[in-house]
Amino acid sequence: MKILLIVSAFNSLTQRVYSKLQDMKHIVSVEFALNDTEMLSAVENFNPEIIFCPYLKKFIPKEIFLNTPTFIVHPGIRGDRGHNSLDHALLQEKKEWGVVILKANGEYDAGDIYSEIVFKMRDGTKASIYRKEVVDATIKAMQKLFENIENKNFKPTPQLKTPMHKYLTQEDRAIDWKKDNTKDIIKKLRLSDSFPGVKDTILGVECYLFGVWEEEKLKGEPKEIVAKRDGAICLGTIDGAVWISHLQEIGKFKLPSTYVLKDKIKGIKEDRLPLIFDMSYKTFYEIGSYIDKNVVYLCFNFHNGAMNSQQCIRLKYAYEHLKDSAKVIVLIGAEEFFSNGIHLNILEDSKKQDEDGWSNINAINDLIKSIIFSDELITVASLHRNAGAGGVFLALACDYVVASESCVLNPHYKTMGLSGSEYHTYTLSKRVGKDMAKELLDNCLPLSATKSKDIGMVDEVFTQENYFEYLRDYCSLLVTNEDKYDDFIYDKQDYLTKNKEYINKCKERELKVMYPEFFEEDSQFHKLRHEFVYKVCSLKTPDRLNLRNTNA
Repeated sequence: MKILLIVSAFNSLTQRVYSKLQDMKHIVSVEFALNDTEMLSAVENFNPEIIFCPYLKKFIPKEIFLNTPTFIVHPGIRGDRGHNSLDHALLQEKKEWGVVILKANGEYDAGDIYSEIVFKMRDGTKASIYRKEVVDATIKAMQKLFENIENKNFKPTPQLKTPMHKYLTQEDRAIDWKKDNTKDIIKKLRLSDSFPGVKDTILGVECYLFGVWEEEKLKGEPKEIVAKRDGAICLGTIDGAVWISHLQEIGKFKLPSTYVLKDKIKGIKEDRLPLIFDMSYKTFYEIGSYIDKNVVYLCFNFHNGAMNSQQCIRLKYAYEHLKDSAKVIVLIGAEEFFSNGIHLNILEDSKKQDEDGWSNINAINDLIKSIIFSDELITVASLHRNAGAGGVFLALACDYVVASESCVLNPHYKTMGLSGSEYHTYTLSKRVGKDMAKELLDNCLPLSATKSKDIGMVDEVFTQENYFEYLRDYCSLLVTNEDKYDDFIYDKQDYLTKNKEYINKCKERELKVMYPEFFEEDSQFHKLRHEFVYKVCSLKTPDRLNLRNTNA
């Protein structure tokens, strides 16, 4: 089918839908819901068979939905209507929630239901549940929608005419530090993460709070800052303490908490953890590991997958330390993302953006160099969550790459005005060939895990259910046959010895191209990074997503 996606943003849900439809061999075009004129023009030019709206904040003009079947995803169950659907579900501690696909009819969330998927709620942030359960349920509901459309005997379910729930204000989300216990504070912050956050004032700075972690050992007076660690601050509560990893000043962008508070927390103690935390109690940490016989799993929990220079350096040290105790090291990322490469927000905040950007790309390159040239063990990248830009090429530095079927990869840089490094001219071409590598870097489109495997970028794809069991079995098999393991290590050492000079030249060529992208004032990177960090709305649908005037 010819399917037009009308969306408010090309977010994680839209990208998953887009890549799934591509895998299903549909002809897909994307149109941002900027205004009625643009939407009407897109429909007229593309002439879709159906319109699908996985993420939409504006009304569709009636001239569209009266003439073309138009379906809208709502992240709620039957009878749920209005904004902040998932926020309300978390606030009310619902045990189950779901996704419905409604046929547009001109009334908000009131159309007939053509598909519905229910899922179990878990203990997590709104953003986490959205990226996992809501996205997965949407894909299932979309496939069910297509089946129902083809079924001549199918009858849609009428939506319940319930009142729309109210828009949650900052007053509804506000923390009362003198009354709310730790559980209440965590609940309010989780249902507000990653947008809009919880508005508060910390040491005289009016800001929004994000990234809450429960603290098991430290205590303090309510709202007292008792410690700091790796950019986060620890605040006392009436019955314990919580960590807040990020703050956003009014009118600015999200940063690690200590970057916002700066000199105001000079006297606060740095409560350090070991380089590699054993995850034995509840606290805020960024790097942890666990060992399963000869296999070491290295976890790195960097907010939104962004990695600044210091995080790259610490991760490199952790990796180097663990090499001596393993035959296989698995880079496992974190619960939300694998990695998205260099830290754009911190670069935007820097007074020396060029130098700090250059430092950041070299720090991640040093980490990747350690992985590529580890000739005494096998490395595996586990992509159970999305990865983008340099994060994809961090994964490709490993000997093997495995992914969850739900994973979406963005192996490109150009949308941020960068040519990229991270040894990508070596690792990507090695896996998919030079022609395909150029196509991926130029097209700047998301890829599903399935498509990534088809082109050789990923070695294995596992189902989301029981993913970690499959991962453990996969990694255990790598060391089960000692002769096979020894042969692999011998071949790897021989290959690296022969190709060391070429591999290093690839990186040097990349950096030569990247240097002016960081240091020249008129570099597109500075403009595009600024727009990304400040979430500047696009004025047009990117050409790479739009198939207007196609004869397909």
